[in-house]
Amino acid sequence: ELAAAAREIDMRASPYDLSAYGYVPIAVENAAGRAEYVRCQKAIAERAVPLRAALRARCDLLLRAAGYR
Repeated sequence: ELAAAAREIDMRASPYDLSAYGYVPIAVENAAGRAEYVRCQKAIAERAVPLRAALRARCDLLLRAAGYR
């Protein structure tokens, strides 16, 4: 779900007009569009915090089980 949301942001910021598919463009060629893109990327990064923590915890668990920690 998170990867799909990140991909949507990238598609909206692409040079292709995907509005016919329901993707509102992000005009990265101007300052306002770049600021919107940065806000969207930060929101994705914030949403990823618990996912990264869970992944790290699972990796640590696997390393401990394998005797590496």
